[in-house]
Amino acid sequence: MDKNRIIGAAKEAKGAVKQAIGAATGDAKLQADGRADKVEGKVQNAIGGLNDAVRDALKR
Repeated sequence: MDKNRIIGAAKEAKGAVKQAIGAATGDAKLQADGRADKVEGKVQNAIGGLNDAVRDALKR
């Protein structure tokens, strides 16, 4: 498993927590930061998935 997948999943989780806390406290900036972290995590996770796919294809 590519390290980008692990780091991306962690960023997604961190973003979800930030977004939830921002919603609970009414902090729009914290909510926006959380959404941004989630998107960044999803992108990084996708890049890790592509790296895994390429590595698996080259092994064949």
